[in-house]
Amino acid sequence: MLFVPGDAFLAAALEADPGLLEHAAGRQVVLATPTTLIALLRTVALGWRQEALAEQAAEIQRTGRELHQRLRTWSDHLDQLGRSLGAATRHYNSAVGSLESRVLVSARRLGDLGVSDEPLPGPREVRELPATAATTATTATGAARRAGEPERMDLP
Repeated sequence: MLFVPGDAFLAAALEADPGLLEHAAGRQVVLATPTTLIALLRTVALGWRQEALAEQAAEIQRTGRELHQRLRTWSDHLDQLGRSLGAATRHYNSAVGSLESRVLVSARRLGDLGVSDEPLPGPREVRELPATAATTATTATGAARRAGEPERMDLP
């Protein structure tokens, strides 16, 4: 940028050489007077602000992608945990059923024969499943929670 300290000076130079603006532009020089300098400075400031906004937008996009990937990984872990909890619940209930039908029946007969005066209780089945394992019951569970009812789901 070549600063010319007055509009009259630039006007006189252009009268003497009408191709002066094209000559300066060909050499990537901007001729600026006090009047045009303010507009040029505002344009440069606007460009800098736009560049800063573009950099911030790019950073937001990078951070958003990273957050999305992390949420996806976390969601995958949570889904796997839900499936594992569902499998563990089914295995536990199978073990309780086996204990009840195979072992405690004989043990209770011993109680009937007077070996002990105390009744022999059996373990209870787990009735709640993770939300991912009981997708059909999710809506009913949410309605029960809103209605203030206790959450209970029967195993499939």
